[in-house]
Amino acid sequence: MTPELGHVGRGRRPAAGRVAAVLALALLVLASGAAAGEQWGWLGVRIRDLTEQEMEEIAKKLGVREGYGVLIAQVMRETPAEAAGLRDGDLVVAIDGRPIVETRALQRLVGATMAGREIALVVLRERSRQALRVRVGRMPPEIVADRVAYEFGFFVRDVAEDRGAAAAVPSVPPAPVVPVVASVAERSSAARGGLLAGDRILAVNDIAVETVEGFRRRTQELFLRDAMRLRVERQGEPLSLTLPPAQPPSR
Repeated sequence: MTPELGHVGRGRRPAAGRVAAVLALALLVLASGAAAGEQWGWLGVRIRDLTEQEMEEIAKKLGVREGYGVLIAQVMRETPAEAAGLRDGDLVVAIDGRPIVETRALQRLVGATMAGREIALVVLRERSRQALRVRVGRMPPEIVADRVAYEFGFFVRDVAEDRGAAAAVPSVPPAPVVPVVASVAERSSAARGGLLAGDRILAVNDIAVETVEGFRRRTQELFLRDAMRLRVERQGEPLSLTLPPAQPPSR
């Protein structure tokens, strides 16, 4: 784990797309509906788009015509990607025979694959093309909420209240970490629903959330085809918002 978020390194995209500097290094996922919210497949990589300069340099360096692809910034430990032999720095140029131009395309193609099935990847590595098969896994539940928020077009950061006071007095328990919206992508479901950076999230679908963990527990139960109702605090005032579905309903 979408509203059209910009991707890292696309110099011609809107400045507001910089939200993807956080989000586009997202965990590669796929989606299929299930009874307790979205179930997400997982490769266990962090990915980003190439800049135009990188495209030119890679095409020249590797001596290939491809001036496109999605860069694997990180292969996580003990994941399907690691088991398949993917490496940091691999450039994914095709999945199941289809060219991959940007992270969005890669996510969508993986999204059409059920967890447990294999996909065929072609990567550029050290001046050669490598063909790999990867068996898609299931995304760990603690990561799902961030992906759901990504699909709706916003990112939540951790903000601890009275952090300084707690640090000054060792006997004071750590302050709760409250969910605050760090950024919202243009033309996303979150933007259309009126969500703004700096909003503090108080409730998700009428269930109160007091911490980031509480927000994640609630959000990972949601379906992308449904609207998300949020109760937020903005400049000290409560406000109710409804974010349109991140995905059109299936027919």
